[in-house]
Amino acid sequence: MGKKIGIMGGTFNPIHNGHLLLAETAREILGLDKVIFMPSGNSYMKNASSILKGEERAYMVELAIEGNPYFCLSLMELKRQGPTYTCDTLAELKSQYPEDEFYFIAGADTLLTLESWKEPALVLKNCVMVVAVRGTGVEKQLMEKVKRIVFQYHADIRMLPTRYVDISSSEIRQKRKEGHSIRYMVPENVFAYIEQNNLFCNKRV
Repeated sequence: MGKKIGIMGGTFNPIHNGHLLLAETAREILGLDKVIFMPSGNSYMKNASSILKGEERAYMVELAIEGNPYFCLSLMELKRQGPTYTCDTLAELKSQYPEDEFYFIAGADTLLTLESWKEPALVLKNCVMVVAVRGTGVEKQLMEKVKRIVFQYHADIRMLPTRYVDISSSEIRQKRKEGHSIRYMVPENVFAYIEQNNLFCNKRV
């Protein structure tokens, strides 16, 4: 019998406590056997100028998840040459582990833009889409989108009620640039690494 595997993709620039809470909530509610954190490589949808090297982002993920036996790090997308696409990642995982069921964990904003991705039908074919609902006022728009996508793509979409955590990687980067503290927005060991290496601020040499 296959396993239920959660996928947390993203730039993780940097990883923060909101990511971890979402992953743990999904694991508990959906009964996932593990959650794979997969830092993106050269994403075709992101401006790369403000993104740290993949090794640094991956190391911060490794620090953040240490001690949790259900969480693990994958470098699959970082090792891929050229732009990284979710459809390719899921297809590769499905070919390697055909018996496993993959749960792609994402925020509501991800679902709203899903059809602009490369091959959304292939994405939805190879995973259960788990959408975090945080009570941010997009529920009506989201539910209309869910109904249409389920009908059009025969998709399996699960709504995941989660506590709203007002933390974003962009806010963390901005705070660092302005010289403000990010303590308690990220795990303590990630905070120490960012401080020691002068990441996301003008002092870096």
